[in-house]
Amino acid sequence: MLKTGTVLRSRYKIVQAIGQGGMGAVYEAQDVVLAGRICALKEVRLDPEMTLEARRQAQEQFYREASVLARLDHPTLPKVSDYFSEADLDYLVMDYVPGRDLKDIMNEARRAGKFLEEADVLNWTAQLCDALTYLHSQDPAILHRDIKPSNIKLTPDGRIKLVDFGLVKVMADDDSNRTLTVVQGRGTVAFTPLEQYGGDTGGTEIRSDIYSLGATVYNLLTNQPPLDAKRRFLNPSALQTPRSVNPAISTVTERAILAAIAMHPDQRPATVEEFRALMFPTGVVPTPVINRPIVTPPSPSAIHDWPQALQHNRGLMAVVAGLIALAIFVTVAGAPIESPAAATTATPTPTPTINIR
Repeated sequence: MLKTGTVLRSRYKIVQAIGQGGMGAVYEAQDVVLAGRICALKEVRLDPEMTLEARRQAQEQFYREASVLARLDHPTLPKVSDYFSEADLDYLVMDYVPGRDLKDIMNEARRAGKFLEEADVLNWTAQLCDALTYLHSQDPAILHRDIKPSNIKLTPDGRIKLVDFGLVKVMADDDSNRTLTVVQGRGTVAFTPLEQYGGDTGGTEIRSDIYSLGATVYNLLTNQPPLDAKRRFLNPSALQTPRSVNPAISTVTERAILAAIAMHPDQRPATVEEFRALMFPTGVVPTPVINRPIVTPPSPSAIHDWPQALQHNRGLMAVVAGLIALAIFVTVAGAPIESPAAATTATPTPTPTINIR
């Protein structure tokens, strides 16, 4: 791990480590050239057992892939601004994304015995669909291969960011299905389709990302990941449907999730836009509710406990009653008093009539 204060490329000063894994780490860093800019520095480690030729080829792959990532520009993706190698390690420099990841937010709800609001999750899903549609529409298409709640951040302004590019790969646009990968890896088990278990020799495609997206939505709405693909292959009936875990989920959302995580790619939506149409058949994306104030209704027991509350607060009630009595007395004492004579209506004196003959 790099120490705090280490400066790479005479420009990026390490502030702290913000993530670590078997194939690298992610650091928060200060850009000493552009004062005040904070960035994320992703370190990519190669297998130490690789031959010199294999390392050379891997580094060439890294530079090709990094140049592709640097050209991407989408509000749901952090911008890659630089890439370089130092001390036999490769680095990607990206925008630093503030906020919490969705796994942390989901776990907080689970600890409180609650589920995330479906409207919030669907709003995030719509943003993820935008990001994946953008990636898949590149020429050639770019796959992410590691979509999961811990790789998605919710920024303070309510926008999500797909932050981890560790397993991004470009699909070659020829019939050989050749692939170029930044980091060799197979994703996370619960969010990985069966065809991706073969690594780069498997049939990973656009519908593989759709599987991971569906598994992510399943996880966020149920507080648990779906049963992994290998165990589902051995026991197809073992998967719990989303509504069996969280009955508040709508039937429309459940159908879209189950379609996305179908075992065989041919059973899934062919494109992200098809998945989006299943998830939002009316075309309307729900407004997020996560930042709205939560009003907790009184419990039934509290409604029936008012006699006990009066008993515990009898002193306060006596003071209130006294103040009310004093207010009435002051009002009555200060009112003007009319005399009986004034209160009697005088009989008007008749006007004399003069007859002129």
